Amino acid sequence: MRSAGGAAVAEERQQETASQDAVMTRIGQAVMLHRGGDREEARNRFAALWAEIGEDGDPFHRCTLAHYMADTQDDPAEELEWDVRALQAADSLTDARVGAHHASLAVRAFYPSLHLNLAADYAQLGRPGAARHELARARACAGALGDDEYGDGIRAEIARLELELGG
Repeated sequence: MRSAGGAAVAEERQQETASQDAVMTRIGQAVMLHRGGDREEARNRFAALWAEIGEDGDPFHRCTLAHYMADTQDDPAEELEWDVRALQAADSLTDARVGAHHASLAVRAFYPSLHLNLAADYAQLGRPGAARHELARARACAGALGDDEYGDGIRAEIARLELELGG
């Protein structure tokens, strides 16, 4: 039999999990807006969520939100800032945390995409040395990707950007 205090703790954990799921749902809704062509509204919603989550919030939320927020930026330097935030948040993540969202997720599989995004940002900003550095990091951790459509796509983009940058 569970004590009243234990029940309160269990209820608090359930509410926290539901709240976290609500944040991921809201991130997903903003992503759908962006993919549907409403970049400005997606950016506004991401900004509001970022204000709620904060710099010290759940690293999974920060990583996910910053990753997608970068894609809504008009200024390449701002896109880079958001991609750096995503990488910094990933460095705070654990497999247990990402596994709580979905059992198939592993933090190491985030890094190829995160480094690829940074490489693309640096290339767009005319910083080929930094872009090549990030591409090398993306390539080095690409073994964490699955043999699936997502993994194939990331590997293809790494190869494409390598060719674009001349090696």
